[in-house]
Amino acid sequence: MKATLFDYVYNELRRGYLLENDEQKYTERRQKFYAFMKVPKEFETFISHGFLQCLDAFLFVFTLLPLRVLLACWLLFSRSFKRTLRATVIGFTALQPAEKCDILKGVILILSAFLLSYLDTSMLYHMIKSQSVIKLYIFFNMLEVADKLFSSFGQDNLDALLWTATEPRNKKREHLGVLTHLVMAVGYVYLHSILVLLQATTLNVAINSKNKALLTIMLSNNFVELKGMVFKKFEKNNLFHMSCSDVRERLHYCILLIVVIIQTLKEYFWNMDPLWILIPNCIGILIAEVMVDWLKHAFITRFNEISHEVYAEYSISLAYDLASSKLKSAYSDHSDLISRRMGFIPLPLALLVFRIFSSSIPFNSLYGYSCIAAFYLCLLTFKCWLNIYLLGKACDLIEKHRASLEKKSPTARQCTSLPSSRHHSTENLPLAVANSKSTPHTPTPSQSSSLVDITEQAAIMQETLENSMVMSNSTVSLNSLEINDGSTVRLLEEGKENLPSKQKSILRQRFAENNPLKRRVSLQETRNYDYLNLS
Repeated sequence: MKATLFDYVYNELRRGYLLENDEQKYTERRQKFYAFMKVPKEFETFISHGFLQCLDAFLFVFTLLPLRVLLACWLLFSRSFKRTLRATVIGFTALQPAEKCDILKGVILILSAFLLSYLDTSMLYHMIKSQSVIKLYIFFNMLEVADKLFSSFGQDNLDALLWTATEPRNKKREHLGVLTHLVMAVGYVYLHSILVLLQATTLNVAINSKNKALLTIMLSNNFVELKGMVFKKFEKNNLFHMSCSDVRERLHYCILLIVVIIQTLKEYFWNMDPLWILIPNCIGILIAEVMVDWLKHAFITRFNEISHEVYAEYSISLAYDLASSKLKSAYSDHSDLISRRMGFIPLPLALLVFRIFSSSIPFNSLYGYSCIAAFYLCLLTFKCWLNIYLLGKACDLIEKHRASLEKKSPTARQCTSLPSSRHHSTENLPLAVANSKSTPHTPTPSQSSSLVDITEQAAIMQETLENSMVMSNSTVSLNSLEINDGSTVRLLEEGKENLPSKQKSILRQRFAENNPLKRRVSLQETRNYDYLNLS
């Protein structure tokens, strides 16, 4: 029968299908969609934790580091003075390794701030503002790339200096010397500070310019980054490094925007009217950054089939870093750990903030110094509170992580039966089994003692069963073997006097008439024995 055009149209309009015929595929797709929607939430949880840790390391430079430097200098002076009054002591060290590191960081900050004070920020602003939009766009991209390269190189430079200064002297010299490393570290921090100052100035020009083309191009640059990242292959380790880089970049932009606001208010003699124009632009930049990060991580996890739960693992890694830095046996300061993990080096940004604030706010009166002291106390209080909060959060994450590990790998249950029949005998274990080395329900079970019991009993069973051919596919009835009706106990009484008393007691307990563990031996147990010699 030939189908007409009417039949074809009717079938196309009324054709049905059942999605439940491929239920598994559609269920998996729905779960993937739900996982895709959960990525921004999990990513922001990790971002918030890492952001606060980077902020804590940044505030450390302004609050605790000056106090540690002053304390280290005082200890150096007092110990050196006491040493001159006494006889020379062999192996005497005036400073501990951590105190040497604090003094070196203080020297780097002081020398770099001194060099940076000769840089005219107004001249930089007008030089950048006079350039065309395309030149500024290219210049800003070059600064971003250079900033990432400086960050990856800078921590190695600082680590080399700190290790050279604290390395034990009983080794052969394999370094350039402390002074050489100090000069290179000061040069790096100074150049990196100039670079972030140029970034802040370029961003200032883009925000305050009447022509918003530059700001629009800079915002669209984030989506170009999205195009370059989404279609690359990522493993969990690579995704972790990229997530840490996003944390550092977000704090970096926040500090740059604060610097832009301070510079703009200074130009308007602290008139707050331009502030309401700046805030929407700054919020737009941050929103674009956040949206690009969400889309980037959501599609990367989707295309590479990475679970959204991986961001919780990243947070746990940061929590362990923070907790380990507070131990007495810690091998590094928390700010240095953050620098290595996140690629966030707080010294150049701290110098930028100090340079802008010192040139924008006058502090040449008693009122100004009082404001500095009050602001420092507030900053110190906030830093201490933030560190305590992060420690508490880290302890909570570590406890939850350990609890989840214990649930995944619970302590193995103990039994006194053969390994092959453990699934038959562990359900009805007695509360106490006489003449055994371990108790099945002890509060602190010992896996090793339980395995010893199992091994000994397996050996005894092999000795008591003698040579008769019973293969795994044999038709011999195990009921006729009479293994469980007292024959083994009679062997002990009739001729097996050479058995140790410990083995006899285990056999009596196992084959007693009232023993609840008494049962038939399965074919699985006899598979390992080639011959059974029936008595």
